[in-house]
This record gives sequence, C-alpha cells and structure tokens, in this order.
Amino acid sequence: MLLRLTVAKTWRSFSGLTRCAQCLKNGGQTWCRWRLQWKRNYSFLPDDVKSVRSVVNPDISRIRNIGIMAHIDAGKTTTTERMLYYSGYTRALGDVDDGDTVTDFMVQERERGITIQSAAVTFDWKEHRINLIDTPGHVDFTLEVERALRVLDGAVAVFDASAGVEAQTLTVWRQADKHNVPRLCFLNKMDKPGASLAYSIESIKEKLKANPVLLQIPIGSGKGFTGLVDLITNEQVMWSVKCSSEDGRVFQKTPMSSSNNAELRSRAKEARSSLIEQVADLDDEFAELLLGEFGEDFDAVPPEKLRAAVRRVTLARKGVPVLCGSALKNKGVQPLLDAITAYLPAPNERHLDLVRWYKDDLCALAFKVLHDKQRGPLVFVRIYSGTMKPQSAFYNINRGATERMSRLLLPFADQHVEIPSLTAGNIALTVGLKQRRALKEGEGKRGSEKEPSRLVLAGVEVPEPVFFCTIEPPSLARQTDLEHALTCLQREDPSLKVRTDPDSGQTILCGMGELHIEIIHDRIRREYGIETHLGPLQVAYRETILQSVSTTDMLDRTLGDRRHVVTVGLGVSPWAESTATTSCDMTFEESLEEQLAPDVKVAVENGIQSSYLQGPLLGYPVQGVSTTVQSLSIQPGTSMAMVSACVSRCMLKALKQAGGQLLEPLMSLEITVGEQHLSSVLGDLAQRRGAIHDIQSRQDNKVVLASVPLAEMMGYSTVLRTLTSGHATFSLELSSYEAMSPHDQSALLNKMTGLV
Repeated sequence: MLLRLTVAKTWRSFSGLTRCAQCLKNGGQTWCRWRLQWKRNYSFLPDDVKSVRSVVNPDISRIRNIGIMAHIDAGKTTTTERMLYYSGYTRALGDVDDGDTVTDFMVQERERGITIQSAAVTFDWKEHRINLIDTPGHVDFTLEVERALRVLDGAVAVFDASAGVEAQTLTVWRQADKHNVPRLCFLNKMDKPGASLAYSIESIKEKLKANPVLLQIPIGSGKGFTGLVDLITNEQVMWSVKCSSEDGRVFQKTPMSSSNNAELRSRAKEARSSLIEQVADLDDEFAELLLGEFGEDFDAVPPEKLRAAVRRVTLARKGVPVLCGSALKNKGVQPLLDAITAYLPAPNERHLDLVRWYKDDLCALAFKVLHDKQRGPLVFVRIYSGTMKPQSAFYNINRGATERMSRLLLPFADQHVEIPSLTAGNIALTVGLKQRRALKEGEGKRGSEKEPSRLVLAGVEVPEPVFFCTIEPPSLARQTDLEHALTCLQREDPSLKVRTDPDSGQTILCGMGELHIEIIHDRIRREYGIETHLGPLQVAYRETILQSVSTTDMLDRTLGDRRHVVTVGLGVSPWAESTATTSCDMTFEESLEEQLAPDVKVAVENGIQSSYLQGPLLGYPVQGVSTTVQSLSIQPGTSMAMVSACVSRCMLKALKQAGGQLLEPLMSLEITVGEQHLSSVLGDLAQRRGAIHDIQSRQDNKVVLASVPLAEMMGYSTVLRTLTSGHATFSLELSSYEAMSPHDQSALLNKMTGLV
C-alpha cells in the first residue's frame, strides 16, 4: 500500500510540472534527471514502453551497428530520439531544446543543446537488432566520430535540406571513407522554408564526390511538406496534418496509381525510371535482369529485385541511398529505419578476414572508456567473434596481460542493463578491468593466448591539440584531486592532453578548441567538485628551421670516480615542405650505424627526440626537420644518459644556428551569412589576416570560405553574433601549419618574452 501511494504522489508531481530542489539549484534549466529516468524506466505507468532487456537477440545477419553523423545542428539527436520512440523504447518524444533527449544526457549537452560525447543505444526494429551510436557534430569533438566509425558497420549521414553539405559534413564523410563504411543519406528538415531536394543532391555530388541514389521524393515543400513517395515500392507515404501535436506513429501508404495528383504521378514515374537506370549502371546483375525481363516496362520491376540491387550497390560503396523527411515534425523516420535494415550491412558482411582468423574464439576491440564513480572505468567493446561473458578472463594483446571482467552491460545512453552474455556482432560495456589504466583506443582483447601478436586490431589517430592553457586548483590541498580528475577525463577523451610545464611546474591543459577546454573545465567543477582556475587560452605554435647546419659538441664530466666523455657531430636540415608534416626524422651515416651498439643507438635517438619537444625560439615542438648523426665518440665507462645529454645539447646548438621559424595553425573557416551582412563580415576577416578563397550561394545566404590564423579567432563567435545580429553561423577546422611573416613573428616573440 505504501508503494502505491508513493508512486501516485510522485507521478502527480511530475504531471504537475514541479521541479525538485536540486533542479532549482541548477537554475531550473532541465527536468530533474531522476524523474526523467523514472519516467522512462518504470513499466507500470500508462503507455508502457519496452525494456532494454527485451531487445531481440537475432541471428548475426539481422544485427545492424550504425552511427548517426552530421554537421552540428543538422538533427542527429532528434532523429535518434524519434527512432527510439517509434521502436517503442521511450514513452515520450524528447526534444533537444527542452533538454530531455535520451542520448544527450550530460548536463553540458542539455544546457548547450549540442552533442559532446557519443552515446550508444540498443533497440530493435522489425526483428532486427540495431546498435546505434549518436555522434557529435562539433569539430572540437571529431575524435568521438572517428573512434565510433572505427567499430561500426554502417552510418547514416544527416543533412539539413536547406544547407546541403556543410563544413563538418565533409570531415565526417572523409572519416567514413577512411574506414570504408557504407552509408545512407537522410535529408532532414524538409519542412524548412529553404529546403531543396535538388540543391542537396547536387551538393552531395559536387562536394562529397559521391553518387547519390535517390529512393524518395518529397510531397510538398516547407510547411507544406506532408509526406514522400517511396520510389522502390512506387507508393506515397502520407502523415496526418490535422494536428501539430501528431506524433507521427500513424501514416498511410497508398499506391501511386491511385493518386489524384497527376503532376506527382508524373514526377514519381520519372524519378523511378531514373533510379532504375542508375542502379542498372552500377549493378551488373540488375542490368542483366532488366534487359532480360523488364526492358520494355520499367514499372513492372518488382520492389524486392530493385531493393536487393540497391543493397548490393550500397555495400559495394558504388552509390549512397538518399532518403528525406523531417525528424522534428515526425515524418520520414520509420522509412529511414526500414532503409537501415534493408541496405546497411550486417556484421558478418564486413571484417571477414578477422572472423576467418579468430573463428569461434573471442575477439573484441575496446574503443571507448567512460569513468563511473561507483563502478570505475566502463570500457565499450565491439565483439567481432565468439561470445563474451562476465567473470571471464581475456588476453589483452597490446599489453600482453590477462584481465578479468566482472560484469557485462548493454548500453542505453547513460542507463546500462546487466546481461549474462553477448554474441558476435554486438556492442557492449565491460566492468572490472583491473589494469592500472583502462584500455586505450584500438587495444584488442582475445580469449586465447595462442599467437597473440599475429593480428592486432588497429586504433585511431589522435589529432594534436591546437589550444592550451594553465589550470590550477583552488588550493594546494586539492592538487591531488585535480590530478585524479584529469587522469579520469584523459581516459575518456584521448584528444585531451595534460602536461607539466618544466619551468613553472604548472599543469597545462591542451585541447582541440575553446569549447573543448570549456567543457573540460565545467566537468571538473560539476563532476569532481573542484573550482579550478584557467589561465588565458594560448595557441599551440610549432617551430622549424630555415637552413642546413652541421655542428659538433663535446661533453666531459666527472661524477664521483667516473669520467664521462662524449663527442658527437650531427647535421640538421629543413624538409622541403616543413609545414605539410608534424613530424621529424633522423638517420645515421651508414659507416657509423654499423659500428654502434643497439643501446648506444637508443641513447642517441632519445637525445634527438627530446630536443624535438622544445624548439630554440619559444620552446614549442619542432617539426619538418631531418637530422643526420655524422660522428660519435664515446670513452669507455660513459653512461648512456650522458650520451643522450650530449646529443640533446648538440641538437639545441644546431637548431639555434639553423635559424628558427615559427609556424602558426591555419584554420579553414566557413561562414554562412545573409547578403546584407556580408560586407561587414569580410571587413572583419581582413583585419584578422584572413584570406578569402571563395564566396558561394546557398539558397538566400552566402557561404564564405576562408583561411584564418587560429590566433586571430579568439572569441570570434561573440564578434560574429554582434556583426550579424545573430544571423550567421561558422565552423572552424585545422587546415595546416604555415610559416609566420617576419613582422608577425617578431611581434609574437616580443609579446611572449615580455618586451611589449
């Protein structure tokens, strides 16, 4: 009886739109988190929803591991929310603006209305199991997309139909190409006034160099968008427009032959004929079928034959199926789910070499780490072969050690359901790894210790940070707590780098952008309760040299009763394109290399590599330098540490003599702005040393493509908002490191050394 009263009281307070004290303390920005979870989880409330425990566990051919990727604000999270709702795993439609979506569960995500870290959910759709990862769209968190695509079998690229291909769309598309991931395109926001199917298709062709295969055409445009025509089945799919609160569950399919709209019938017939011809050009099997049986009547091509041909084209990455809809207005998401199950690959259709090697043995890739205060590190794994069970021991190939997992969980955003086992082709969470550090990206785990080094799963490349700043605890007593927090955050986010300044002893925080560092600072405050102080943001410059130099150096030092004597001669020279690479190399003279012992070579290499870490001008890392060790003389009894010290000192001498050149990060900038504000934006870019590459038209707006030094872009979002009255958007991406002009370099040197 007490339980029933408590439930009724809590439900009434939720229905009455009240907030708890903690919610009010946080400013009342979002619903109390526990109530949202309570609302989603309990099955005895009205309109029961499915439990994650009830997800079907079908044959591997009916599993789909997919990612949602797009430019920021294209509608990825909204699309994911609709998928969960229509598949029956949420009771209400979440909204990004209201801060109550399933996959955006971090406080920072709900406050800003953006996705910051990728979130995994598992659900089923028409006897298929879908493991979905919703990825961020902001350039600062592009590593989240990279490591998600590394383990996924397919992807859905979401586009704003009024904007087409945008800056970050290009980035995530290149990442999908890198991992050979088949994908679908979903033209979202077809209800926007400027939405254009033709423009979006053309931008996919021109900017992505892809081959779009149009499977649907919209019915109506802008606010008049009411449905679509499925060109595969030649049916029109209509959603109710009687009420704006319609949740989109109910829609009507009717054959195009029964449509009263002659113009729509004509458009659909023409589009379907073009689709059939395009697929025939891309798939030989379908072309033979077409010529043999349906050459005179394309309308007679059975939907299942056309669907099978489109699937083959998609898996071969010869074409990209294109669908349309409006996730926010609840239109087109169910056909998108059907397309995911119909056209994207199953796990057994990819990674065949891997499965053939491991067969029934367990092979899994740890690709992401979350830190939970109660459970410790939670490691996301993709299972490629075998079956994973809790309380089992696994061989970690990269570490050469055996680890034991205590629990196995199924991910559903921030809610994890414990399960007894999981088979190949799925994504899971593991608890209880006892290593000092959680697994890094790309570290494989295998159930057998036989021949562990024969096949290791590759990880992802972590980009170098472009911003850094100092971070200090409120008191010395909290220094240990801060170090623990930073260690946990680095486990989760490999693009976050932390180092200690050798001169001042301060902790340096290195990140991918202003937003990235701001989010880290906020998480330390909220999750770990440490009110840290951030120093001013600084740009991560690089250094190189201007000319070739050869020099020698000698170290003669007596420590105790031992005398250490080393003489080294080496030469440094700049690479032809020092700005095109972030690395350096070193070689030995052939005659010298044959004479050196392995431990001496290692000592020399250590000395050279350490000198690359701090250049002679301002102490920034050195790139684009080639070093040749020409001579080396070591007196017997000399320690290897002295050899490294002598080589490092000689390198510093050579780099100073070769003439230093500062390199600054150059950013690719894309600004979407109305024509009335274009001149103001261009004038401001000129003052920021920006170079305009192109000005394109996008519907009623102009798109400015430019290159601007990162140092000139501090606080640009506020400036752009002021210049355009909030009617412009921009995106930044690291392009390259370019040499600074003598005037700019001199000004920076004076500023950094305190002369100005």
